Amino acid sequence: MSSPPRTDRLITAPFVSVMATALVFFMYIGMVVVTVPSFVERELDGGEFGVGLTMAAFAVAAIFARPFLGRLTDRYGRRALMMAGAAVASVATFAMAASDALWQIMVLRALTGLGEAALFVAAATLIADLSPPHRRAEAASYFSVAVFGGIGIGPLLGEALSGSNDDYARSFVGAAVLAAVAAVTVIGVPRRVDRASGRAVERQPLFQRAALAPGLVLACGVAGFAVFMAFAPEYSKTVGLGGAGGLFAVYSLVSIALRVVAAKLPERLGAHRTVTIALVGLTGGLTLIAAVPEAWALWVAAAVIGVGMAFLYPSLMANVVNRVSETERASAMGSLTMFFEVGTILGGVVLGAVGEIASKRAGFLGGGVAALVGIAVLWQLVSPTPFGDDIHVGAGSRVASTTPSTTTSSTTATLPACDPA
Repeated sequence: MSSPPRTDRLITAPFVSVMATALVFFMYIGMVVVTVPSFVERELDGGEFGVGLTMAAFAVAAIFARPFLGRLTDRYGRRALMMAGAAVASVATFAMAASDALWQIMVLRALTGLGEAALFVAAATLIADLSPPHRRAEAASYFSVAVFGGIGIGPLLGEALSGSNDDYARSFVGAAVLAAVAAVTVIGVPRRVDRASGRAVERQPLFQRAALAPGLVLACGVAGFAVFMAFAPEYSKTVGLGGAGGLFAVYSLVSIALRVVAAKLPERLGAHRTVTIALVGLTGGLTLIAAVPEAWALWVAAAVIGVGMAFLYPSLMANVVNRVSETERASAMGSLTMFFEVGTILGGVVLGAVGEIASKRAGFLGGGVAALVGIAVLWQLVSPTPFGDDIHVGAGSRVASTTPSTTTSSTTATLPACDPA
């Protein structure tokens, strides 16, 4: 079957369906992120290192799963992986409500890591599938509105459900219900998107080398952000705040606003400039928290960190996706998003240990240093993002607009045909 003619349209019904599912699921993520650290520290006496261990359990499980998720996404379809991931996360979070030991939370966080990884890899790949090649960074920005919007709303819901008496079980149950809802709303998402009708899908490597350098940069930024997410709930109370829900809301609102208003900025400035802005923002925000133990500093830092996280992922995603063929896309997204967990381990375990031995403020400062390292890696190892005529359509190949014969087999010139099954 021949493919429809090319279109530059980005916002379609399938695109909106993916975003809606992501919003619900990441509201669940936000609830768990703010509930688990307080539960581990207050109920299980796990301390900062215990919090880091639960983050590491989540991250290690996701790291080992992501290389295989690209293959599973191609084999069973994007929608099936999203549904399975949401269902696994829901069941594991229900079980947290009855947990009373750190090792139990670590096991269950590992299961939620598998669920989140499955949903995110499939959703991020589908977003790239649905986007015109030259608008992928913009598409990632819009997609992240759902992700960061959910993460911003979730903590408020989590703190509201737990209440002043710290009813963590109620918060876990509420989060599990949201994950279950995401497993239902995913029915409106396309099963897969076929830009290459009739083409046999080759078995892809477990790790795409194109994702290595951008992934290392992503990990450095996420390490700093992981410290903020892990330590802010308890640290905020030491400076006179009632909790971190408002801080996460500020961070999320800033990120969302920039993702919407400046969605096209990554493609205009390029990955190097955009990601540098992101990492400088993360460094500045975390350093401010470490240097000034005041409530106002936390509010300002939350906004600055929001600027950083708004620009970190979209450019790196486009950099990777535009270097691989369409049949390699799911594998590439699995490889790149694996570095979210690499960064989480660095921020949760290594910097969590720093926070345990020294102080939370030292942990925040360590997160700022990690972001600075990311800037060095970015400028030394990451090549400029290919756009337009430089977009790769296969290993070592290019689309050449001046040579029509070389583009007849290119899949970047077609509108995605969504499988309604």
